[in-house]
Amino acid sequence: MTFMVAVLAAIALGIITGVPGLRLASWSLGMVTFFMVLLVPDIVQLLSPFTGGSAGLAGIPPPSLFGHDFDTESLYILVIAVTIVVIALLRNYIVSRHGTALKVIKQSPDLARSLGYSVPRMKLTAYVISAFPAGAAGCLFAYDHSVVTPESFSFSLTVAILAASIIGGSSSIYGAVFGATVMVIGPLRAGVFQEFALVFFGLLLVVGGLFLTNGAANLLDKAFRRIFVKNDLMPDVREALQNPKTLPQLTGCRLRVSGLNKNFNGNQALKNVHFVAEPGQIIALIGPNGSGKTTLLNAISGFVRPDSGEIRVGDSPLTRLSAHHIARRGVARTFQTPLIPRGLTVAEVVASARYRSEATSVISGMLTLPDTRGAIRRDRDTAISLLSVMGVVELADVLADDLPLGTRRIVEVARALASSPSLLLLDEPASGLDEVEVHVLADVVRRLRDAGATIVIVEHNFEMITSVADRIDVLHLGHVIASGSANQVRNNPAVIESYLGRAARQRAENDRGSDRSWNPR
Repeated sequence: MTFMVAVLAAIALGIITGVPGLRLASWSLGMVTFFMVLLVPDIVQLLSPFTGGSAGLAGIPPPSLFGHDFDTESLYILVIAVTIVVIALLRNYIVSRHGTALKVIKQSPDLARSLGYSVPRMKLTAYVISAFPAGAAGCLFAYDHSVVTPESFSFSLTVAILAASIIGGSSSIYGAVFGATVMVIGPLRAGVFQEFALVFFGLLLVVGGLFLTNGAANLLDKAFRRIFVKNDLMPDVREALQNPKTLPQLTGCRLRVSGLNKNFNGNQALKNVHFVAEPGQIIALIGPNGSGKTTLLNAISGFVRPDSGEIRVGDSPLTRLSAHHIARRGVARTFQTPLIPRGLTVAEVVASARYRSEATSVISGMLTLPDTRGAIRRDRDTAISLLSVMGVVELADVLADDLPLGTRRIVEVARALASSPSLLLLDEPASGLDEVEVHVLADVVRRLRDAGATIVIVEHNFEMITSVADRIDVLHLGHVIASGSANQVRNNPAVIESYLGRAARQRAENDRGSDRSWNPR
């Protein structure tokens, strides 16, 4: 009973400390925990009738289970058993779909929202899960020492735990065990260590944070892959290479944008924007830098809330919805810079888009129940199928962040398709690609259109746009100044002037009778 109370109390504290940390990340998030450690001694003093004040609580009796009292030996066995169970549960959680989702959030909360993740909810869930082993450890510590004082959990201990995380690597449960082992055994080997412990831990945090990326676990993982993991393809990858998949029919929905306006501190980014995109159609948005193209995509996908106007996909109004709710209604997008989480294979990156499409519980993930195993299998099948369609299936088990830019953009498109979207938004997908990669990407986009997708693409590469777009809308200073085919847009005086100025417009009019081509880029 005491054990359960301790765990529940830790979970409650995890929720309390987690709420202010929902908008924080990285080191800022860690500081929330530090502040709590600094507050505990004062709270203990304020509640001294219950906590014993600075003297703490002494004479804690040994634990008992069903009337059986634990002696020293059986208590150590209990500690080892609880440790093994906790490590096994957390290991399953890290390698599950939930662990992959947390890596996505760590890489970019915006990416997570574009895939339909509720970032605050998942962060709070992670706080609660991390509080469970903390409460269990605190309870077992009290039983082992028979006394608990404020000095038992000092600031130095918190820094030591953080140092252990940096040494071992916070992205691996085995790295955490390794780091904790080093930080426990190391001080015991040197009697004078305690005097300089805080200085040593501080130096370790600085050096490790600068030079030891993801800790010893990352180094061991790279060595393991180099020595033991060969270039042999998995059976499902070999099968996909022998029998390439075809793109399934996509169910696009009509996108209608009406009277959209957005003002940023006096800068009118969007002015009464209207346009429609139909299924099986590619609508290209072009315009000079600052014309409002990305703002329009952000408004459609929920990252920017318009001041007025209406956005509809099919029969669903999206104007006032948040980004992750819009993603769950079938809107998928890519970004100007490909957002690829570190430490995930290409197949895992693509499968991460299915996290909300087929939800499984955290408990199921920790226990690897049949529904979780089935979801993981279907995630893999979908990823392999889409990578086969994109022509990069042989890279399924390669770390995605090691890929060149062009391949990462193809992987991003595959990830967007994994959620079976009704609307696909592509934000400058050809940026940074060479000519060959642009042709490959253009072929992919055309095949998506032919399969029935509704596609809106923002791009500066006019040659690519003219090869794929069914209609081009030109934005300038936040409003649409021209709409039509490539030839209509190319020869539109307002478009020429917005791109190249009034003098260029005069030259274009003089040359209109010639065969000279015009590229607004």
